[in-house]
Amino acid sequence: MTGVVLISASDDLSTLRLAIQALAPELPVYLHGEPAAEQAQVAACWCPAPGSLGAYPRLRLVQSIAAGIDHVLRDGSRPPGVPVCRIVDADHRQGMTEYVLWAVLHHHRRMDQVLANQAEARWVEPGQRSAALCQVGVLGLGALGAHAASALASLGFSVRGWARSVKALPGVRSYAGAAELQPFLDGLDMLICLLPLTEQTRGLLDARVFARLAPGAVLVNCGRGEHLVVPDLLAALDSGRLRGAVLDVFEQEPLPADDPLWQTPGVVITPHMASSASPGSIARQVVENVRRLQAGQPLLNEADPEAGY
Repeated sequence: MTGVVLISASDDLSTLRLAIQALAPELPVYLHGEPAAEQAQVAACWCPAPGSLGAYPRLRLVQSIAAGIDHVLRDGSRPPGVPVCRIVDADHRQGMTEYVLWAVLHHHRRMDQVLANQAEARWVEPGQRSAALCQVGVLGLGALGAHAASALASLGFSVRGWARSVKALPGVRSYAGAAELQPFLDGLDMLICLLPLTEQTRGLLDARVFARLAPGAVLVNCGRGEHLVVPDLLAALDSGRLRGAVLDVFEQEPLPADDPLWQTPGVVITPHMASSASPGSIARQVVENVRRLQAGQPLLNEADPEAGY
């Protein structure tokens, strides 16, 4: 029988194990390192340590337990030709949209200034600006980005979206491909990054990008920490090119206590909490893909490792 091994270098996946067993009591579920786990044909992963996937000679499927697959691709021992799938979850999508809306509204309504004034007991009313005059750009129009962009448009913001290919979303002006990245960026008041991490998007958020935004713009990064060139961000904040940044993802997590980002004025740090799929939702998709694998049917939410998503 097909068994599932749960692999993570950073998280305890015992709760997910219980959720899978509750749905499919007949399905063997192992934690990485358990003696019988080497029999597993499916690996469900979050940030597997290098060499982890190569320990399973019978592997027929690698299932990311997140929306992205970049953390899986870092393990060079992944057997070639084994399909990789990801999680698509409506609650995860809704959670990400809530986070993006909060970050945009926080800065659009100048709550960052309000909180700074409160710390000094200063009663100063910030000006209110129409949402239609606020240019918000969403980098990445996959399931998460498209939902967030549409929600922002429904609130009256002037919304642009950028992706590898043109997307048709009501109320969102679509840009696509490398040739349209600069016109997408020009004059944005807020830039939201929800891109997958690929070799093409690594380090994309740099000084050249910040220079094209409106003076005093705000960056919100919910993609991956590797998208951001941190020294360029610090320089842009110090010069006033950027007014602020909301960062939920980092190249090293947890973010070290001595990292200068903690103490940088204008930066809001959250601990990779923007959104996540529930164990129940992940378990349902893992079990369904096990069923499809056994039946020889197309897999659910199969990704393209060559493209990176």
